[in-house]
Amino acid sequence: MITVTDKAKSKVEELIKASNLNESYFLRVSVAGGGCSGLSYKLDFDNEIKPGDQFFEDKGIKISLDMKSFLYLAGTELDFSDGLNGKGFNFHNPNASRTCGCGESFSV
Repeated sequence: MITVTDKAKSKVEELIKASNLNESYFLRVSVAGGGCSGLSYKLDFDNEIKPGDQFFEDKGIKISLDMKSFLYLAGTELDFSDGLNGKGFNFHNPNASRTCGCGESFSV
């Protein structure tokens, strides 16, 4: 399961509203090869269910992961920071053995 902090929830809701997306859209979280640590995080809005998708809901935010990404991201918390030290979504992934300095990639 992926959980979201209150700040991440607010930002996702703000982005959905700003993009004029309806309630059929959900947050797709995935992992792709690349980045300085080997694997990188990816966030998108989607409304198409794919075979093998795993669905979760936390604080009213619907989240989808493909099975491969679920194996890497189980237990991850999605956060959002708007402070001076960086702005954007952050992943607190208990499965990551190493992360890069910017927090956008990881390895297991």
